[in-house]
Amino acid sequence: MPKAKKKSKKNTFDYNKNRKKLKKKFLKKNKPRIEHPDIRTAWDDRKSMAKNLQEMGLSFDPNRSLPVKKPTLLSKDERPASVVTKPYILHKLQEEASVPEKDCKTLSSDLIEYVQHMIREHKDNFKAMARDEKNYYQDTPKQIKRKISEYKRCHPQHYDAFISSLAAPEPMVL
Repeated sequence: MPKAKKKSKKNTFDYNKNRKKLKKKFLKKNKPRIEHPDIRTAWDDRKSMAKNLQEMGLSFDPNRSLPVKKPTLLSKDERPASVVTKPYILHKLQEEASVPEKDCKTLSSDLIEYVQHMIREHKDNFKAMARDEKNYYQDTPKQIKRKISEYKRCHPQHYDAFISSLAAPEPMVL
């Protein structure tokens, strides 16, 4: 019975591989990539993750920072407050969190065209819109209403301009 090819081959050292580069690559891969630039600059590689976060005023373990306390009558559990040596990071994170996020959702041009056609033809009669021949996907009146409200929310200026163009009387051609 023949042997497997891998069994007969001896383990040999590969002289063409740079072990130092491989070790650096391995360590870089295992080290976490910190996305936030302020945290990345304040991070100290010689300290543990818990110690780094504690110095920044952040929590490593939420169960330790906000423990569930059982009501007791006599004992008082007082822990020494952790020293925050880098409070500026906490303040920057709070500032970034307080900035409201801009709604950047857009709709496809096909959907905008569909909604405009429905409004142009049927004004606000959603049942008639559901029976329209352009309603290829057989949307229900409620689905069409939702699409129109989404269009109003995502493109308010565009919607207002469209409605005002509908309201304006069209010039008569002789």
